Amino acid sequence: MSDRSEFAEALFGRGSHRAPAAGRGWPEAARGDGHEPDADQAACAAFGYLRGLQDRALAVEFRCRTGNAEWFAYSCLVGWRFNPSVGLLLKFTADVTTLVLIRGSNLDVPVKETVNLTDRGLQRHRILWVREMDQDELRQAGEAEPTVDGIEVAEFQTAEGQQEWLKKRAPAFVRPPG
Repeated sequence: MSDRSEFAEALFGRGSHRAPAAGRGWPEAARGDGHEPDADQAACAAFGYLRGLQDRALAVEFRCRTGNAEWFAYSCLVGWRFNPSVGLLLKFTADVTTLVLIRGSNLDVPVKETVNLTDRGLQRHRILWVREMDQDELRQAGEAEPTVDGIEVAEFQTAEGQQEWLKKRAPAFVRPPG
C-alpha cells in the first residue's frame, strides 16, 4: 500500500480514514451525525462502530478537534480501565507504551442498545474511531448520550513516567505500588 489513506482504508473500510480539510473539522460522513458510509458500520457523535456482533476491527482511530488523528492496533491494546467520574484509560504497548485518556460522559451507555465504548465496544474490538466533540455538539447531546470532551495521548519509555503523567492528568487511575 502506497500511502496512509490506502492503509487506513484497508484497516477501517472505505471512507473511515478521511481527514478534515484544514480548519474545517471532520467531514459530515465521519462526524457521527447518523450518516452511515457502509451498511456494516454505524456511528453516534462520539464514536463509530461495527454493527455485527462478531465483526472485529484491526485498529482504532482517535480523532482530535484539531484534525489530527492517531491509529492504534487492537493487538497492542493490553488493558484499559474505566472510572465514570474520570473517563476511560487505554494502554497500548509496542516499542513504547502509549496511554490514551478519553474524558467524557456516559461512556458506558449503549448507543441504540447495541454498543458502548467499554464492554460492548473496545473490549470486543468493534470501535472504529473515537472523536473529540466540539462545544456545540456537547451542548446538543442528550443526557443519556455518550460524549467525548477530550482525548489525551502520551508515550512512555518507563513505568515511572506513566505514573507521573497519571498523577497529573488522572490521579484516580494511579495504583499504589506493591
